[in-house]
Amino acid sequence: MKMYAAVAALSVLPLVLAGSSQGADAANGKALYQKGCAKCHGANGVGNPGLAKALGVAIRPLSDPDVQAKSDDQLAKESIAGVGKMKAVNGMTVEKEGPDIVAYIRSLKK
Repeated sequence: MKMYAAVAALSVLPLVLAGSSQGADAANGKALYQKGCAKCHGANGVGNPGLAKALGVAIRPLSDPDVQAKSDDQLAKESIAGVGKMKAVNGMTVEKEGPDIVAYIRSLKK
């Protein structure tokens, strides 16, 4: 019986390690991204060069390996709550919209 419990626990481990974007809706994430993020990050995640110049910052493409290396939780938090000069997205929460936006950002990998 102990052996069965250990095998069952190990079979669930990959699901736990997969992160919070599992089961998320990338299509809904894209719609949310277009609504709250595209103004600054561009329609395809490469950044708005005019805004970057005006702010005096570099807007890193969302396909950049450094962006993609972030955890799902970190991406969701930064995408919705903001980071640095990036403002929070009004009307969205990390818990509700975060997983879908992360799923869309993950779809932008190089």
